[in-house]
Amino acid sequence: MIEIKGISKSFENKDVLTNIDLNLERGKVNMIIGKSGAGKSVLLKCLVGLFDIDSGHILYDGRPFSDMGYQKKKEIRKEIGMLFQGSALFDSKTVLENVMFPLTIFSEKSQEEIKERALFCLRRVKIEEQANNLFPAEISGGMKKRVAIARAIALQPRYLFCDEPNSGLDPQTSIVIDNLIKEITLEFDITTVVISHDMNSVMEISDFISFIHQGQKWWEGSRDDILTSENKEVVDFVYASNFMKAVRESFKKK
Repeated sequence: MIEIKGISKSFENKDVLTNIDLNLERGKVNMIIGKSGAGKSVLLKCLVGLFDIDSGHILYDGRPFSDMGYQKKKEIRKEIGMLFQGSALFDSKTVLENVMFPLTIFSEKSQEEIKERALFCLRRVKIEEQANNLFPAEISGGMKKRVAIARAIALQPRYLFCDEPNSGLDPQTSIVIDNLIKEITLEFDITTVVISHDMNSVMEISDFISFIHQGQKWWEGSRDDILTSENKEVVDFVYASNFMKAVRESFKKK
């Protein structure tokens, strides 16, 4: 579990996050949604320690991450997996080498053990063996996301952060990535945090949803809760399209 207690963050006297409280639960997909510029990405960067917070506390399973020095934070970061929006694979490394990279840097395993762990992770995300020696430029966008997930879980993280995991993917591939994130969360009992604009993902795999608006936690609840919410800002965000407005009307008639 990750506990966020009253955190705030500003840049050049402009408030970006204000007094945010959240509990992000283990073994759950915790979705953070909101408009562009709402503060979601800044919140993510605060959670992993890329930005220092101005006030409040961030705790990883009771450990006061935000109050730690560099070295102690580094130890917790070894327990964190990151899935970046653009996958962030190394162009000069093969698929296998990309997944081996964090193990080579942070683990004390032998080269043979590192390779075996990387192969296990690639098999888990259904990357066929013949693709292991290909370079990122030689594989599809969906495969890049799966390789990035394999790399993110290589160190057996307790916490997984996903920044817009479906960005640039077609609807069918997005479903594959969503299901993979959900399966891995349950299988490895990970605290998963997903930043997303994709309402399909929100409705498919989220266990808990936090809506950030103007740097504040504006609303929180479940998938069912968000469909019946009367919060104006939530309704405007979720039902921005005519299709979603029709879904809302049909849901209200049940």
